[in-house]
Amino acid sequence: MSQITRRKPFIRKDKVPLYLMALPGLVYLIVNNYFPMAGLFIAFKNVNYAKGIFRSPWAGLTNFEFLFRTNDAWLIIRNTLCYNAVFIVLGVVLGVSVALMLNELVSKRLMKFCQTVILLPQLISMVMISYLVYAFLSSEYGFFNHSILPLLGAEPVNWYHEKSVWPFILVFVHQWKWIGYTSLLYLASVVGIDASLYEAAEIDGCRKIQQLGYITLPLLKPTIITMVLLQVGRIFYSDFALFYQVPMNSGSLYDVTNTIDTYVYRGLLQLNDIGMSSAASFVQSIMGFVLVLTTNLIVRKIDSESALF
Repeated sequence: MSQITRRKPFIRKDKVPLYLMALPGLVYLIVNNYFPMAGLFIAFKNVNYAKGIFRSPWAGLTNFEFLFRTNDAWLIIRNTLCYNAVFIVLGVVLGVSVALMLNELVSKRLMKFCQTVILLPQLISMVMISYLVYAFLSSEYGFFNHSILPLLGAEPVNWYHEKSVWPFILVFVHQWKWIGYTSLLYLASVVGIDASLYEAAEIDGCRKIQQLGYITLPLLKPTIITMVLLQVGRIFYSDFALFYQVPMNSGSLYDVTNTIDTYVYRGLLQLNDIGMSSAASFVQSIMGFVLVLTTNLIVRKIDSESALF
């Protein structure tokens, strides 16, 4: 006798609460990330506001020349890639280090206090942070020029005209703002490691540093790879507020603060051409997509279990 196989329902009743919980995030993802993709055709349009976007003439690849034929093309691409590469490396090193130190805290109250303190910068807008930086670096009333440098017998410095120090300032500000968020992500993975593994290692005589190398870091590897792949996908993007607001849009610092995003924004203000800005965003998305696929392919060949797909 042939058995009649029942088809599984498309939506299981016991999963409905979970679907409802995921619905707001799914709607936000579709509206915020997928609907705007329909506007990619603007990158190939010579937008005429009198005719409207749809009736404007096609421009082919002319809008893409805005990025690659400018004299600053190499400068803005170099700045964007180099800064993001430093952010990724330091984000992993500092994030994992802070997570491991938090995990070693015995007092739960102290751990919660430290987590709150390091997470506070993440909740502050970059505009506020730019004024905090200005309070330290202002040539007239800044803390460094009026409190630190006189103690050292040094002359006041016009920080917003000193290009050599701003790569370090921007890296510091970025890490200070994001270290709490990244460290908590890694801490969640560290806390999830089975404690019996450490107990067995202690019985075998393993010291803390050996437990770190043989247990913690290997089990953290999937989380680290996932975080790196997500950041690699946005390596052609930059934190606009960090590179525009924090240096106070100082023209003297353009060589070290100008990235693709700030360059496109300034170009949009001067030329008022949304086709060019759309083309730049299109290039950033395509390059990020290619880099994610390439990086994931490399990870798959090295360790297939750690690849995202």
